[in-house]
Parts: sequence; C-alpha cells; structure tokens
Amino acid sequence: MNKSNIKEWFTRFCKGIFIALGFILPGVSGGVLAAILGLYERMLNFMAHLRQNFKKDFWFFLPVGLGGIAGIILLSRPLEFLLLEYKAIVLWGFAGAIIGTLPTLIKESGKQGRNSKDWWLFATTVVFGGVLLYYISDILGSMPVNFFSFMLAGSLIALGVIVPGLSPSNLLLYLGLFDPMLAGFRRADVSVFMPIALGGMLTLILFSKLMNYLLHHYYAKVYHFILGVVVVSTLLIVIPPVADYSDFTIISAIISFILFFLGLFLGFWMSGLEKKYK
Repeated sequence: MNKSNIKEWFTRFCKGIFIALGFILPGVSGGVLAAILGLYERMLNFMAHLRQNFKKDFWFFLPVGLGGIAGIILLSRPLEFLLLEYKAIVLWGFAGAIIGTLPTLIKESGKQGRNSKDWWLFATTVVFGGVLLYYISDILGSMPVNFFSFMLAGSLIALGVIVPGLSPSNLLLYLGLFDPMLAGFRRADVSVFMPIALGGMLTLILFSKLMNYLLHHYYAKVYHFILGVVVVSTLLIVIPPVADYSDFTIISAIISFILFFLGLFLGFWMSGLEKKYK
C-alpha cells in the first residue's frame, strides 16, 4: 500500500468516526452525515446491488466501518456519563436538535406533492403511534435487553442511514435500548456489537431496495409516516417515564431551556448541510 492509498484509507477511517455521531446522537442522522462526506449514494448503491462490484466496494467501505466502530467506542463513554448524571437536561437538548430538523423534513415530505390523505396518515401516526408507544410496556411488558432487541436497535440505526434526515435514537431512548446500547459500546462488548451489526446489515441489504421502491411509488406517504414517528417519539422522550424530573431544580430548567435552543440551532445547521450535500 503506497502513501496515497494509506492517506485515502485513513481519510475514510476518519469519515467513519464522524458518521458514528449519527448512530449515537439523537437529532443527528447517519444518512445526512454520509451524504455530507460524499459516501451516501455509493453506499446505498452498494447495499441495493450487493453482488455488483462487491469486492471493490467492500474494501472501499472497510475503513469507514472500522472508523465507525472506533468512533462509537470513543464517543459512548462521555454520552453515557451525561445521560446517567443529567438525563432529563440532556434529553431536552436532543429534543431541540430533532425539532430543528422538522422544517426540512416537512419540506422533504411534500417535495413530490401531497394531499389531505397524507396529512391524515401523519395525524393517525401521531395519535395511534403515540398511544401505542406510551403504553407499549403495559401491553407487551418491558422491552428485554437481549440479542434480538439489539438486532432491532441495529435495524433502527440502519434506517437512519437509508433515510437521510431520520434519527432513530429518540425511538431507541423510548424503547429503553439506548442506555444499554451505549454501555455495551463503551465496553466494546461483542455481544452488543454483533447483534446490532447483524440487524443493521440485514436492514441495509433488505430495505435498500424496498425503500427505493416505496419512495418511488409512495414518496409522500412514506415521509409523512416518518414525520409522524419523529414527532411522537420526540415528545415521548421528554416526559416521564423516559425523562425523570424528581431532582429537577430551577437551574436544571434554565440549562434545559438553553440546551433546547442550542439543539434547535444544531438541527437547523444539520438541515442546511443536508440541503447542500444530499
């Protein structure tokens, strides 16, 4: 490997570290970051046509994947600490970041036109999705933290890569999978990495073509459904039981307010980058 190849390999490794932000930070989309770094279209084409140029694309994306793993391990420890010590405050910052992306997501959902049925789908998703998610632990019991639930986490993360602008971390927070996922990442726990990687890869392979088909034939409906999920899951992460306000003070409220608006700014900024690089 010559110096030029080493430099390119290291550059893609660093891009992988950056994309890892989209895997673990609510409000940040892995798909947007991949688009910003010029990897999104090639990645989606690789997953949708796996056997075409497999060897070449595999070696191209290997340093990206390794960088993503390194980034997840490095970033998980400080994020886990913040969620453990200041969870409600941090969640308000995350909520602001997600809400900051909504104007772009709303605009994107109507890019190919929309009608009243699309808004009814959005409203139905918010109402029934909200009720279902809020009472899901009463209906199904607590989400077990095991191999299959981590596969689900990997699938949701992969959807955030396939659909730029979608950040699934807020849904993981509500399902109770975000904290154990971060703890596993911090420990570099293979029993956490493996099912998440497996769920993510299966989703990328299976849903890349499906998502391409759905967006081609039902663009507005897909995006209005996603918009509904984003709205309701964001609301649910800042109310009990996810957010705990038992030790909340006036100072906590002020910091939450500040972080919420900083998150809004981050969301708008990320949306601006998506418009530029998507």
